[in-house]
Amino acid sequence: MESLMVNDKIKKSRIPARLDLAQSGTGLLLGLFMWVHMLLVASILLGKGSFDFVAKFMELSFLSGTGEGYPSAVFFAVLIVFTLFITHAALGMRKFPVSWKQHSILRSQMDMLKHEDTNLWYIQAITGFAMFFLGSVHLYVMLTHPGEIDPYLSADRFVFHNMWPLYLILLVAVELHGTIGLYRLCMKWGWFQGKDAKKSRQTLKLLKKRLTIFFLVLGLLSFLVFVVIGISHLDRAGEPYNTAHAVEAPAPAEKAPVIETAPAKEEVAHEAEAVEEGEAAPAKAEVVHEAEAVEEGEAAPAKAEVVHEAEAVEESEAAPAKTEVDHEAEAVEESQAAPAKAATDQPNEEKTSTHDEKQVHEE
Repeated sequence: MESLMVNDKIKKSRIPARLDLAQSGTGLLLGLFMWVHMLLVASILLGKGSFDFVAKFMELSFLSGTGEGYPSAVFFAVLIVFTLFITHAALGMRKFPVSWKQHSILRSQMDMLKHEDTNLWYIQAITGFAMFFLGSVHLYVMLTHPGEIDPYLSADRFVFHNMWPLYLILLVAVELHGTIGLYRLCMKWGWFQGKDAKKSRQTLKLLKKRLTIFFLVLGLLSFLVFVVIGISHLDRAGEPYNTAHAVEAPAPAEKAPVIETAPAKEEVAHEAEAVEEGEAAPAKAEVVHEAEAVEEGEAAPAKAEVVHEAEAVEESEAAPAKTEVDHEAEAVEESQAAPAKAATDQPNEEKTSTHDEKQVHEE
C-alpha cells in the first residue's frame, strides 16, 4: 500500500499525449496533401498541356516575366513535405511492433477479436512501413530535380529510368494508408461523430471505401497515361516538353503576320481605289493639258529644227560622199584608159621603127 501511495504522487508525463497530437497533425497534413497531389497529377488525363500548365503554376510561373517559373519554389515545397514525412514516420514507429514476438502477439489478438478497425490499423502500419522507403526515394528525386516536372520528363522517369514498379507500389500504399489514417483520426478525436456514434462510424467507413476506390482508379489511370507517353517518347528521352512542343507545333507568332496582313491589304486596296477615283482624274487631266500645250506650242519649232538639222546633215554628208564617188570614178577611168593608150601607142612605135629601118636601107 505504501508503495502504491508513493506512486500516486508521481507526476504523470504529458509527452505521449503531445507526441500523439503531433503524429495526428502531421498525418492530417500529409493525408490532405496526398489527395491534392493526386488531383494535380491526374491533370495528365486532360492532356500534356494541362499537366504542363499545372507544373508551371506550382513553380510560380505567374510571378515570372518570362513565364519560366522558379524551380526553387518546388524545392522548398518538397523539403517541407519531406520533413513532415520523416517526422510522421518517426512518431508512428513508437507503436509499431518492432520485434517478431510483438508481431506474433498482435496477430493472435487480431485473429481472436476480429475487429475491423484493428485490421485497418494493421494495414496502415504495413503500408506506412513500405512508404517509409519508397516515399523517401520519390521525394529525394523531386528534391534533387525540382525543375524536371513536365509531361515528358515525368513519363521518362516511369519508363526510361524504370521507376514504374516503385510508383505502382507507392500508389497503392499511399491511397490505403491515407484514407485509413484520416478515418482513424476522425474516430480518435471524435470528428463528425454526431449524436449517433455508431451511425457516424458506418458513414465514415463508407466514405473511406469510396474515397479509396476513387483515388486508386484515378491514380491507376494517370499511371497508365504516363507509361504510354514514356513509351512513345523513349527515343527522345530527356527532351523537355517545351522544346518538343515548339518543334512539333509552330509558334503562334509565325502565323500572326498572315492574319494581320489581310486587313492591311484590304485597307491599302480601299485607299488605292480612293486615290484613283478622287485624285487620279485631276492628275490625268493636268497631264493631258500639258501634253496638248506641248504639242501645240513646242512641237512645231521642234519639228522645224529637226527638218533643218536633217537637211544640213544630208547636205554635209552627201557632198563628201559625192566627191568620193567622183574621185573613184576618175581613178577607174584612168586605170582603164592607160592600157588602152598603151595598146594604141605600140603600133605607132612599130611603124616608126619600120620607117627608120627603111631610111637606113636606102642610104
